[in-house]
Amino acid sequence: MGHALESVAAALVADGKGILAADETVPTLTKRFDALGIRSTEQSRRTYREMLFTAGAAEFIGGVILQDETIHQKSSDGTPLAQVLSKQGVLPGIKVDTGAKPLAGFPGETVTEGLDDLRDRLSAYHGMGARFAKWRAVIHISDTLPSHGCISANAHALARYAALCQEQDLVPIVEPEVLMDGSHSIERCEEVTGAVQQAVFHALSEQRVRLERMLLKPNMVIAGKGCPHQASVQEVAAATLRCLRRHVPAAVPGIVFLSGGQEDREATVHLEAINRLPGPKPWKISFSFGRALQDHPLETWRGRDENLVAGRQALYQRARFTSAASLGKYTAEMEVTPVSAPSPPHRREWRDD
Repeated sequence: MGHALESVAAALVADGKGILAADETVPTLTKRFDALGIRSTEQSRRTYREMLFTAGAAEFIGGVILQDETIHQKSSDGTPLAQVLSKQGVLPGIKVDTGAKPLAGFPGETVTEGLDDLRDRLSAYHGMGARFAKWRAVIHISDTLPSHGCISANAHALARYAALCQEQDLVPIVEPEVLMDGSHSIERCEEVTGAVQQAVFHALSEQRVRLERMLLKPNMVIAGKGCPHQASVQEVAAATLRCLRRHVPAAVPGIVFLSGGQEDREATVHLEAINRLPGPKPWKISFSFGRALQDHPLETWRGRDENLVAGRQALYQRARFTSAASLGKYTAEMEVTPVSAPSPPHRREWRDD
């Protein structure tokens, strides 16, 4: 099965492709709906996800991360949503952690839970069509945080999750997110991000995770939101790539950045700058954006059926721009010259052969 996992990892980051993270929990998506006056029900959440999945963006999106509710849902014509994706050649994935909880003995820090019964859940998700999974660790920065204990606990959990995924024939996306929240400098973010990545790959090695069969989903190295000096685009790109080169083994096939609270254009510009930097990049550098791909489609749709076509168009545009950034070909002019989304393409359904 190793060859199949490597094929899945490669397909997720094929040239010009990245991942749509549509795995918000019900409470998180409800907050976003509430902010726009959209009533959050199982039906409205299904309609929203179906809008995203039928935007005709398969040329830019290699995979979509689903959430437990979504992978159990069917489209308006009765097709399981995971099949709606796979029929377009888009790989369905699944978020499997159960969230960041307070880390006992470490005030202000968290550890991500969900290892209990994970083997059985992964097996069930694979049977529903999932071909990759995601687990997010959350690292807070301050002058004194994170502690070594917090980094170690989260790295170990990520590694155990990744090993179980590979055992169950799923590609693990390993997501150690160093948060933008706080007033820390870009230098402090680089220091912490490097320490976290170093610990994660040490733990992955200890747990015998095959690096060729996983993807890393890191944060970009960026100053905290409250920092009085916000680094330039070039400073972010240089610090991020320097950190990756120091800590991420070349065997990892792809790095898919999270947007981490950046606005959509900001995240796209940063991804573009990282890909344009000269020098060795032994991994594909792409995206696994959530809000940076979804904010505009959600604001366009606003829960109204008459806006579904415009919402699909908004997702198509944002995916197109982000894809271009993953190739180092994005320009600001693209934002003002929209291209219409095609009808959802009829493509070969993904198969494991």
